Amino acid sequence: MGVFSRFTDIINSNINNLLDKAEDPAKMVRLIIQEMEDTLVEVRSSSAKTLADKKEISRQVSRFENEAQQWQEKAELALNKGREDLARAALMEKKKAADNAQSLLEELSHVDDHIAKLQGEISQLQDKLADAKARQKAIIMREKTASSRLKVKKNISSDRVNDALSKFDRYERKIDDIEAQVESHDLGSKSLADEIAELEADEKIDDELAQLKAKMTSDKKKK
Repeated sequence: MGVFSRFTDIINSNINNLLDKAEDPAKMVRLIIQEMEDTLVEVRSSSAKTLADKKEISRQVSRFENEAQQWQEKAELALNKGREDLARAALMEKKKAADNAQSLLEELSHVDDHIAKLQGEISQLQDKLADAKARQKAIIMREKTASSRLKVKKNISSDRVNDALSKFDRYERKIDDIEAQVESHDLGSKSLADEIAELEADEKIDDELAQLKAKMTSDKKKK
């Protein structure tokens, strides 16, 4: 692919579309930047050559214009000397030089147009290059973050995690069974605190019973 065709492709490209289609956005943006930088070097080199050509054409134009002027002076001299034939021949040479100068001037105009378009395209490419470089760091960070999140998501949904959770469930059930066995051994057995509490309760009942008997005896005596 030639410098200018590749250059035009980059100028007309939409960086976001390129990144959307890329499997590795970080790698893609590095390639885009490298391609732009390489193209800028080539285009600037070509631009320098075109400017050199312009200078050479300008020198040729000046040379032909000077030559035409010289033939004009020679024609006037020949005519003053009565040599119309020589004056005619000199004017013919003048015309050739003038035609050559005019042809080169037209070519020079095309070169100027080409340089102007080239400078505009270089400016566009520089803008795109600056945009790509400005977003390069953010794109790389986004790619790393997304890759890390994807890795976590895959691990969370993997069979290993599910197996681990199943093992936790089994361990919890085993612990429940052990605790149930411990509680079953405690059923029907009384602790020291329970026996003392029962004694205290019995003592209160005995006190109430004694008070009731005393009351009934007192009531009978009153009768």
